[in-house]
Amino acid sequence: MSADVVIKGNRRSGLAGATLGFFIGFAAVSLFGATGTYLKGVIGLDPIMVGLLISIPNLTGSLLRIPFAAWVDKDGGRRPFMVLLALSVIGMLGITVVMNSSPEVIGRSLPIILVFGGLAGCGIATFSVGIGQTSYWFPQKEQGKALGTYAGVGNLAPGIFALLLSLVTIRLVGIGGSYVIWFVLLLIGTIAYGFLGRNAWYFQYRKAGLSHVDAVSRAEKDGQELFPKGKVSESLGVSASNVQTWLLVMIYFTTFGGFLAFTGWLTKYNQEFFGLSLGLAGAITAFYSIGASLLRIAGGSISDRFGGKRTALISLVIAMAGSVMLALSSNLAFSVAALVFLAFGMGVGNAAVFKMVPQAVPEAVGGAAGWVGGLGALGGFVIPMLLSLFLTAGLENDPGYARGFWIFTILFGVSILITAVIKRKNS
Repeated sequence: MSADVVIKGNRRSGLAGATLGFFIGFAAVSLFGATGTYLKGVIGLDPIMVGLLISIPNLTGSLLRIPFAAWVDKDGGRRPFMVLLALSVIGMLGITVVMNSSPEVIGRSLPIILVFGGLAGCGIATFSVGIGQTSYWFPQKEQGKALGTYAGVGNLAPGIFALLLSLVTIRLVGIGGSYVIWFVLLLIGTIAYGFLGRNAWYFQYRKAGLSHVDAVSRAEKDGQELFPKGKVSESLGVSASNVQTWLLVMIYFTTFGGFLAFTGWLTKYNQEFFGLSLGLAGAITAFYSIGASLLRIAGGSISDRFGGKRTALISLVIAMAGSVMLALSSNLAFSVAALVFLAFGMGVGNAAVFKMVPQAVPEAVGGAAGWVGGLGALGGFVIPMLLSLFLTAGLENDPGYARGFWIFTILFGVSILITAVIKRKNS
């Protein structure tokens, strides 16, 4: 029977399918920044609730990465991808209905908006699923470039959609109409992934009925190097017992969690701190988000050449410089310059972290990707809540935005120390 197995897809199509799934799932994060500002004006939300609304997709989008990434070691990725995207479709449908209601109905539906926002954020959790799925397709020497491409292109979604929202759809059809468009695109993207998403060779052989030993043998001939070991729970347990997993979690909490936080927070910051229009504020957010995502693609190749640890250390230093500039800035041009440093540091740093994951925990890539991607991305939920605390404590003519950015400086400093320890330990 093994000779009759027909493999669907290859490395290129496997990477393309995973990237498409993550791209469409990750897009949910960008609409909530504009929604928070809109609801603040319509129903008078306080800063804490605005921060919660902006960050709520990142809560489910981070925590669900852990079990769903570990599921990859058992299933290969396609099925968990479809489940997460389907949940995101349900959430987007629900919030679309609410946001197209009257202001009175919206005002009474805030808890429902938060629930549906959490469901919509399930698509963000596809990140770790795709990391594992892509890692199984590619040999280790090519994983930095492959994972950098996957994550970088996928990360373009929030920036692209933020630009479209602020400059096109919100102006033409408003927030409610933008949700309708978003829902349709998410549904189409989910269906497209259903046709294009493919698991690596080993998982296709196993689904065809081959034993573990025979599937490994056949997949090795096809070029697969990484293989799952043990059950899903074992993958999480094995990776959790490795101290380097937790060190990488902290670094990723700063780089990717910070990226999520900035993507959701910058539009509000630019509107209220500098008094910019929604269009210009959204364009600056897109400039940062797209720039960081493109640099993440380049970061994969840089990590392949110079090593993940060295690349991470340099990128974190650059990002820390940007955070200091932003915290001290009261000038728009200077703040935009600071975002260039932050985009470079976070984009390249994100790629460097996941270059280290398969090397640090090769026996449980899915589980490690779950811990790092899940708990690390939790920064996208925690950091905006911390930033909102500075707004409630703002002084006259100083709403607290700039002072809140010192949080990033502290996080980057801690991450630099951790990376230096990892580098010295493994040297």
